[in-house]
This record gives sequence, C-alpha cells and structure tokens, in this order.
Amino acid sequence: MAQVPQRFFDALAVRTWCGLSLRALGRAREEIDAINVYPVADGDTGTNLYLTVESAAAAVEAVFAAHEVDAGAGDAEDGPSLADAVGAMAHGALIGARGNSGTILAQLLRGMAQVLSARGDSPHTGGSGLRAALRHAAESARNAVARPVEGTVLTVASAAADAADGAGDDCAEVARAAYEGARAALAATPGQLPVLERAGVVDAGGHGLVTVLAALVETCTGRPPETGAVLPARVEHGDADPAGECAAAGADEDGPAFEVIYLLEAEDAAVARLRQRLDALGDSLVVVGGDGLWNVHVHVDDAGAAVEAGVEAGRPYRIRITHFGRSDVHTTGAERPPRERAQRAVVAVVPGEGLAELYAGAGATTLLARPGEPPASGELVQAVRRAHAREVVLLPNDAELRHTAAAAAEQARAEGVRVALIPTRSAVQGIAALAVHEAERRFDEDVVAMTSAAGATRHAEVTVAERQSWTTAGICQAGDVLGLIDGDVAVIGPDVSRVAVTVLDRMLSAGGELVTLVLGDEAPQDVADQLEARVREAYLAVDTVVYRGGRQGALLLVGVE
Repeated sequence: MAQVPQRFFDALAVRTWCGLSLRALGRAREEIDAINVYPVADGDTGTNLYLTVESAAAAVEAVFAAHEVDAGAGDAEDGPSLADAVGAMAHGALIGARGNSGTILAQLLRGMAQVLSARGDSPHTGGSGLRAALRHAAESARNAVARPVEGTVLTVASAAADAADGAGDDCAEVARAAYEGARAALAATPGQLPVLERAGVVDAGGHGLVTVLAALVETCTGRPPETGAVLPARVEHGDADPAGECAAAGADEDGPAFEVIYLLEAEDAAVARLRQRLDALGDSLVVVGGDGLWNVHVHVDDAGAAVEAGVEAGRPYRIRITHFGRSDVHTTGAERPPRERAQRAVVAVVPGEGLAELYAGAGATTLLARPGEPPASGELVQAVRRAHAREVVLLPNDAELRHTAAAAAEQARAEGVRVALIPTRSAVQGIAALAVHEAERRFDEDVVAMTSAAGATRHAEVTVAERQSWTTAGICQAGDVLGLIDGDVAVIGPDVSRVAVTVLDRMLSAGGELVTLVLGDEAPQDVADQLEARVREAYLAVDTVVYRGGRQGALLLVGVE
C-alpha cells in the first residue's frame, strides 16, 4: 500500500520513517551481510543495522502508545511532539545499537534528533530543519569514531549532507538530494578503500545508510525513489570470484580477537579518558551518546581490559563480547563448506547461563536473555537461522516475548523454515517441553506432545521487589520478597525461604509428581535444601530436581508437573 506523503517532517513522519527503514533493512539484510568485509568480515552488518533500527522503531511506537493511553484518559493532546518522537528514536537506537555499523547509525540518528528537538514546541520542521539535521548527523558521527576512514558509512553520510545543502526548502527535495548524494558516494567507496576494491563490493555500512535514506524519501514523497534498488552491492572485478574474495578480504589474522560492546553510564570527562584508553587497546573504536548514557564499541585482544576501562569510567552494563574465531571471521569461503540443514531443531530463550548449558546439553539452540534485556525479534530470527534446520520448535519461555516470538516465527517462515511457536511462559515450562521432544516423530505430533507437557507445568518464581507497588496480594515495599504463581503475585514476605516454601505448598496443593527448582546466583545457598526437605516430609510421591540457573534475574524458578 502506498505511503501518504509527509509535507512536513513531524512526529508521524518519524514513526513512518522508522517503520519503512525497518522493512527495507529486513529485505536488504542478507545482501548487506554478504558484502560485509570492513572493518571485519564477520557478515553481520545488515543484521546489526536491522536490530538497531528495530530498537529505535520500538521506542517510537512506545511513545505513540503512551500518548494514546493518555488521550483515552483525557490527559493528552493529539499526539507526541516532534521532539518526543526523535528523542525516542535516538534513545532506542542508542540502547539497541549492534556492531560497528549500528553504533554509527545510532549516532547519526542522535545527531538528527539534537537538531530537530532543539526546535522546542514546534510540531514539525521543513526542508531547512531536515537539511540541518542531516549535516549535524554526519558531523557528530564522524566525531564519534576514533580514527575515521574514508570509503565507509561516514563518507556516505557526509555526501548525503553535502547534497542536501544544495536542495530547496521542501522536505521531499532535501530527502531526494540526500539519497542521491549518498548513492553516488556509495558507488565510489571501492575506489577509496582497497579492501572493498579487492572484494569487488561497496561498503556494507554505507549500503545500509542509503537504504535508510531511501526510506526517508518514501516517507516524504509517499513512494520509493525512482532509481529503485539502492545499488548493485557488487562491482565489476575482472575474472575474480567476489564471493570468495568477500570472505577472505577482511581476514586479517593479526587483527583483534574480540568485539566488545556495552552501554555506559558516565560523565563526559570520564568518557574522554575512556576513549584514550580504549584507542590504545584496540581499533574500530566508536563511542556514541551523551547526557550520561553512552554506547561503547571497540575491537580488542584483551576483552577484560576493555570492560575494566568502562568500570573505571562509570557503570557499564548490557556487556556483549564476541570472539572473532577462525570458524567465522578468519575463514575463507573455500575452507568452510556449507553445512547441511538438520531436519528439526528446538530454539529456546533462556534467562541465565546455567539454563543455557542445560538446554544446549539437551540439544537446543539457545538465546540468552539477560535480566532487563529481552531479545528483539531479529535476534530470535538469527537464532532460528543458527539452528539451521528445516523445522524449528520455538520456546520463548516468557509471556512478555509472545508478540516478539510470533514476529520472529513469521519472518522465519517467510525464509522457508517450518516454525511452531509453543507459548511457554517460563523456562521451567520449556524444560518440560524439551524433556518430551523427539525429533524422530512427525513434526505435528512432536509439537503437540511438547505443548501438552508445557501446559501441564505450573510455574512460579521468587524475586525481590524493586519498588513499592500494588499487587494482587497487596502492597509491597522495595526489598520485599515476592512469590509469583503463574505470573501473579501470590505471596509477599521478608524471607526468601519462607516465601519459597509457601509458594511450593500452594502449588502442590493441587497435586503434582515432579518439582523442578532453578536457583539463581543470588539465592540463599540453603533454600534448595529446605525445599527438597519440605517435599520429602509432606509430599511422599513427589520427586524433586534442582538446577543452577546462573544470573537469571529471579532468585528461584519453580515448576510443578
């Protein structure tokens, strides 16, 4: 369906642009991944850009949803302001940025937001405002990179801003000029960066930015750019084999071994010192953000030192460390024959390292969801791809992931994978489902058996309240121990063991044959012993199994089946 053109750039245009960018990157993701040779040939630039924009789009949608709720209560005007929308877009991109390319894109969006939100209460901007935003975006992104290199996304962003400077005051004219300028710059990147020329490809990050700018044109005009496709991703390269070269071109075996990314709460002065320290430790350093919150990206040999530098600067969290092993970055296409697809696989989201090991030991492909970091749909799709199977059973293990998992399943189906989503609400339900999984059965029969096992498992958790709030069991205070049964608060108390025993008794009052206990790292050491003793004393026909979940958020997970 054709998009409605946006005469001015306002909050609705921001929302539309994010949605169109996400869909466009979803279509281009595999192509962009395939040409990713710089700074490291890890084949994930398209995916990282998609996940970054997905986080930005989700933040914008949340702002619109909040205004709709307020409007229903009579507490809001027509909708969010331009400043609200671009601020949410920039913040979402910052906290969700993945990889070198995603981190730079987050800074580009932040640079635009700084200009557009500075217009105060103005509900929209025209071409002049959009032009200024593109200029500031290009400059701020370049400043965020420790050692800027031409022939990359930075070059493409600067060219877009230069072209926009010569456009008129209409948003559509500015967007079209920026897109055409970026497209021309992208075509020239192989002549600026030898690694691209050897591989016969354009810059992957630049390709992604041109894709996003094409979505901006469609936002402002109501239709995609007349040029159609962004650009041929590969360029003429004599008789060479671009696919083989692409895999080998970035294979610098002397390069850093790890990619380290984390969010950081820190003051500006501390971040300035951090930049100097990380620049000495490795390369591909990008530090973006401001106002106390930063996203740090660097390639290093000593991942621990990179994290320690963040600890000295402030509070790092959402730490992601990726090893560039010989099985990926430093392996050519000729050395890595395509792996044959398995017939069936189980993909599960798990809340802690201990459970990840348990699930993996049972043959599942796992995606770790750290406390407060629910995975995006793109990450779930990546996990399905990693399973490399014709049929996949997906276990989200969290009620809050229902819609995210459904979106991931739809995308995987569009890629030719048969996916069944079992709506597990807790990791203990996933354990029950995995216990009856038999890959030799017909797919439908296996899914029915796993669904029945999960549905027959009641689940509970014991956790600590972070703040005062109303619950179904009354008012709790910060620091109170909460016992949740099937998602609802059932018990409030001061002691972990007492609350856990009460929860267990209530669950077993309805019967049961097996109790599964998953202990988090912060649970008291003796709580499992007390619960096992309680089962032996009061429920003679019930068996108990105990697992260590690691850093899983909840102190204790309980399953009764």
